Amino acid sequence: MEKNDKIFNITVSLVTCVVFFGTLIGLGAATAFSEKKEFSETENRYLAKFPEFTAKKVYNGSFAKGVEDFLSDHFVGHDGWITVKTAASLAAGMRESNDIYILKDRLVEKIPAPDPAVTAQSIEGIKKFAADNDIIPYVMIVPTQAEIYKNELPADAPNPDQKAFIDSVYSELSGSAATIDVYTTLNANRKDYIYYRTDHHWTTKGAFLAYTEAAKKMNFEPMGESSFDIDHAGHDFRGTFYSKVLFDSAEPDTVDIWLPSEKGDRSVLEIYKNYGEEPMLHDGMYFREFLDVKDKYSTFFGQNMPMINVITGNPGGRLLVIKDSYAHSLVPFLANHYSEICMLDLRYIQISYKELVNVADYDAVLFVYNASTFMSDDDLKKLKY
Repeated sequence: MEKNDKIFNITVSLVTCVVFFGTLIGLGAATAFSEKKEFSETENRYLAKFPEFTAKKVYNGSFAKGVEDFLSDHFVGHDGWITVKTAASLAAGMRESNDIYILKDRLVEKIPAPDPAVTAQSIEGIKKFAADNDIIPYVMIVPTQAEIYKNELPADAPNPDQKAFIDSVYSELSGSAATIDVYTTLNANRKDYIYYRTDHHWTTKGAFLAYTEAAKKMNFEPMGESSFDIDHAGHDFRGTFYSKVLFDSAEPDTVDIWLPSEKGDRSVLEIYKNYGEEPMLHDGMYFREFLDVKDKYSTFFGQNMPMINVITGNPGGRLLVIKDSYAHSLVPFLANHYSEICMLDLRYIQISYKELVNVADYDAVLFVYNASTFMSDDDLKKLKY
């Protein structure tokens, strides 16, 4: 009897191994021969390409990493695996999947600890910019959902103190920049719809609150909420957080466009995609065609570009904004007080900013970054060159 049990166990083990490795081989073959997409609308990003094979890349490990990224992005049933992973995490009592916390009424990103070296480089970049141009720029660092809703996170969730981080950066910039506190107003209004539930950006209401705080430092009189017609333009918006977990129970978001009641949007955009090329022109700050696709946040100024010049049609001076995408829903409010606003995104610029703009031509400079980007993105160091 024992001999039969042993044979049975061995048979079961062999069958399990065959099924397991057969599944891996089958999925691998299906992945290899399946049609490859360049862009994922679900994740709103370009997918990894198969890496170039060179001896150097094999030696330093970048080829293997590239192959891993390629297979991960193009694996057959990619979205299905994400859905299953999320469901399994929830079934196990976990409220986190793919670095996204799944809360009662929102999704929140897990924020890694700040990189001190990156932060120091960014601070030095802003200081060098101020000194080189003999100007005191304005700096606005915006807390993310993980800070404003930190009390809703799991008790043991690692979560850097963004307020302490922002206060520390502002202290380091003392004398070199005029800092704008938006933490206080956002935290005070945290029960309002100031961040998207499924995306990493703030909503237009959140940006409006920051605009009113910016006015106090930048010396203009802000328009009141009653001065705008609010168009609930986009519905069923499922953003970047949703794409990481595909959790369908998360309530979709609404994209709101706030237009000044009396004058609307009379601006013209000059969009610079590539250095040395003539700009593309666009009437107005909004790209409503994005309301019909997944990437609805790109309704504000379209997709990220190295430089966008906004000719507002309004009286006022000229403003230079160095930013990440949080600025896209803020700048339409600022446009009511400036005749021209130039937005620079250093993530997409590989030359000195001095080749693109003459800072002396502007009456003011504003840096706008969310805290998570400022903690980890090292592109502000480009200001030193």
